[in-house]
Amino acid sequence: MTRPASGRQAIGAQGEDLAAAHLVAQGWELVARNWRCAVGEIDIIAVEPDGTTVFCEVKSRTGTGFGDPLEAITYEKERKLRQLAATWLDEHHATRVRLDAIGIVLRVGHAPRITHVRGL
Repeated sequence: MTRPASGRQAIGAQGEDLAAAHLVAQGWELVARNWRCAVGEIDIIAVEPDGTTVFCEVKSRTGTGFGDPLEAITYEKERKLRQLAATWLDEHHATRVRLDAIGIVLRVGHAPRITHVRGL
C-alpha cells in the first residue's frame, strides 16, 4: 500500500518536474530521474547537446524565508552527489561529466523561479 505524498514530497516532485522541463527546453536529453543505488539517489541525470553528462541535484521551496533552496546543498550533500555520480559512472560510459544544482522557488500566485548553477 502506498502512502499519499506529504506536502514536502509533493513540493519536491513538482520542483523536479519543473527542473526536468527546464533542461529539456534547453535541448538536453533526460537519461534518468530519481536514479537510486545503495549510496542514495540522484534527482536528474541528463546529457547536454555537447555530450556532457550532468548530474543534477534539485532543491525546491515554497519561499525564501529559510533561505534560497540552493543554500540547502551542503558540502556533505555535494560529496554524496560525487559518490553517486561515480557509482553511476561505474556502470555507464561518459567522457565529460559535471555536477549541477537547480533551485526552484514555488510561491503561490507567482511563476516558479528556477536557478540553475552549473558546476558545483
